[in-house]
Amino acid sequence: MVSFSITETQQMLRDLAHDFAAEHIRPKSEEWDQSSEYPMDAIAAAHEAGLMNLHVPEAYGGMGMGVMDEVIVQEELAWGDPGFATASYSNGLTAAPIITGGTEEQKSKYLGMLVEAPRIAAYAVTEPGAGSDVASISTTAVKDGDEYVLNGAKMWITGAGKADWFFVLAYTDKEASYKGMSAFIVESDWNGVSLGKKEVNMGQRASDTRAVNFDDVRVPAANLVGGVEGKGWFNAMTAFDLSRPAIAAHATGISRAAFEHALQYANERKTFGKLLHQHQAIQFMLADMKTKIEASRALTWKTAWEADSGVRNTESAAHAKRFAADTAMEVTTDAVQVYGGYGYSEEYPVARLMRAAKVMQIYEGSSQVQRMIIGREITREL
Repeated sequence: MVSFSITETQQMLRDLAHDFAAEHIRPKSEEWDQSSEYPMDAIAAAHEAGLMNLHVPEAYGGMGMGVMDEVIVQEELAWGDPGFATASYSNGLTAAPIITGGTEEQKSKYLGMLVEAPRIAAYAVTEPGAGSDVASISTTAVKDGDEYVLNGAKMWITGAGKADWFFVLAYTDKEASYKGMSAFIVESDWNGVSLGKKEVNMGQRASDTRAVNFDDVRVPAANLVGGVEGKGWFNAMTAFDLSRPAIAAHATGISRAAFEHALQYANERKTFGKLLHQHQAIQFMLADMKTKIEASRALTWKTAWEADSGVRNTESAAHAKRFAADTAMEVTTDAVQVYGGYGYSEEYPVARLMRAAKVMQIYEGSSQVQRMIIGREITREL
């Protein structure tokens, strides 16, 4: 039996997330965008409301919810404000490789940190010269007794300025290519850890994005993720199968918000003696926007269901992330078009949403990288 219904508990969770977004996020979204203020107060409120760290297992103090629960919540938070959704979901991506590959001690300590208080963790993989091509990273970790000496520079790290700890990918054996990568948990206040300036981004300005430098940082061997060298690549890639559904949900929430604004405006503005939505040209635009949103959500829910069912979801996660991200850019652009000249003004929300949508096609694997993954998956058995 195939069903697209959600449980009563999930419906309550969605209502909670939607009401939270309407009350605590949307009223502040324009202010956050203009001031680039990090929304820590709202993140703390989300933590208090039980909308953060949903996937942390109960054994470590979390709620032990599934990926499907996560995407339901993330769509609503992104509907409220894309920058807030990205800022608050930093923990989701960062915790995933610890949940799937960390030692019991690492899970207890570092996942416990996230659930006991409104704290932030950051996923530090991207470098100035290595974005989608993760194998090109240059950060190294050299064993020295019971410690590793970490050196390197990361870039575009979401939540870096607020993070209590980082998931860091580094080479412990450069000659072994990706099999020589190892992952480490690095606390932000350790000697040798320093931050770059907060980047001024095109959109999603509430999110704190900056460089992180590691200069002879001494990392205890106990903080080698999983306690085994050479597993870092697999730690990092496994996390994406769990996080990309949430990013697809972010994109779907952005699209939905833009569509709703455009639909409302089309029911208020008149041209040539008729409401905008009574013109077939505009009605077709709105119809296409809604179809793409429905398709984005369906792909997102499918890959979330697979993840929760123990089905390998690498391909479906790539489909969802790619399609939903591209849809967000298309829908927000069309929303601006529906608004006409007003849409080009920063006084109206669709301009902000359009700026916010662009990064969805870039981070957590660009749309081109998702196509590469899909291509690899569909030709694997040929």
